[in-house]
Amino acid sequence: MEEAYKFLLTEIKKNNKPIVAGISGGPDSMALLHLLLKLRDETGVKIICAHVNHNVREVSEQEAIDLERFCNEHNVIFELMKINEYGTDNFENYARIKRYSFFEELITKYNAQYLTTAHHGDDLIETIIMRIVRGSTFKGYAGFKKVIDRKKYKILRPLITITKEELINYCNVHNLKFAEDITNLDDVHTRNRYRKYMLPFLKKENANVHLKFLKFSETILEYNEYMELEVKKIINYIYNEETLDIKKFLKLNIVMQKRVINYIIGTIYIDDLMLINDMHTSSIINLINSSKPNAYIYLPNNIKVTKSYNLLSFITDNNPHNSYHLEFSSILKLPNGNILEEVEDSVDKSNFICRLNSADIELPLYVRNKKAGDRMEIKGMTGHKKIKDIFINEKISSKERDNWPILVDSNDEILWLPGLKKSKYDKSKKESYDIIIRYN
Repeated sequence: MEEAYKFLLTEIKKNNKPIVAGISGGPDSMALLHLLLKLRDETGVKIICAHVNHNVREVSEQEAIDLERFCNEHNVIFELMKINEYGTDNFENYARIKRYSFFEELITKYNAQYLTTAHHGDDLIETIIMRIVRGSTFKGYAGFKKVIDRKKYKILRPLITITKEELINYCNVHNLKFAEDITNLDDVHTRNRYRKYMLPFLKKENANVHLKFLKFSETILEYNEYMELEVKKIINYIYNEETLDIKKFLKLNIVMQKRVINYIIGTIYIDDLMLINDMHTSSIINLINSSKPNAYIYLPNNIKVTKSYNLLSFITDNNPHNSYHLEFSSILKLPNGNILEEVEDSVDKSNFICRLNSADIELPLYVRNKKAGDRMEIKGMTGHKKIKDIFINEKISSKERDNWPILVDSNDEILWLPGLKKSKYDKSKKESYDIIIRYN
């Protein structure tokens, strides 16, 4: 903890403006809050405790009350936000967006310069492993950084070198009461499974494995920063006015090609980069290397990537009622404006949710619109039914039919007509499945 304290002290001495601290009430965040109190005693910095009641456990209300009492006793400003309802089954992503929106409101309100969070060494291990398993960008494999400069403020994660066990011990030594979230023991959420089964194994092999992962993360970020500088040296030579010169592009080695594509994607999506992953990069490079002189693919948010002989253009398609064939990974904004996203769990049994077993299908998955002769085997029925007839029976207008998403596997087997019908590949909650997709 001494290292974390020195890190915070060094940062605060640069600019003694208020600190917003995201505090859940768990052992890691209570250890952080205690560390900030010591910092305040030495520097006089103002601390704002930002607490989010996710409203999913019966004890959440009492935890908020207990934390507010602690803050009042220690003369810390307490700010509370309660999430009353969730707009998506992707709980973790939605909750994160709401949390950081709340934090940024407080940064503006108190003219704060820093946001501190209690992300620790175990969190970093979990994040890196999850991204390796799911797939990510090169930078994404680094997990998260200790310091993020958001221009108007900095995000500081001073506990990144410390384990969860060390934080619990710190709380016990200093008689800090903390909340225990029993949902962390559930196997429903992906992160919990990594936490319960993989971390103990890794720590048994090496008690300081979190520092190895931190070194891995820092190395990835160093290489990524270098590559970004190299891309900026050549980008204007091969990419202008949303158009890429394919001949010049193909003279680059494959590593630099991928970096250039990632750079272009970054300029297009900016704050929506969560919609993009390594498979989109591969799809663009495959398009460039295609023997077809004229071809195109769609990316999320109706971004159409069109190859025309020696040029590759990136444009927003404001009339996305043409044929499309998009690769699906974890989240995809569709040409009709709706979203398909992979979720960790859902109690929904409607046609807006689909459960699949990857052993029964051929990955990766794709989303396309209808084509002549499309048929699917509807769940609970024998034989095939024409997609055209399903649209008619469901009273889907001709305009909507042209753009309605159809989920298929790599063999073009129709798996799901989102919002309308499930195929024989859909699994019930009692059956074995490892993919859950929701249509919003």
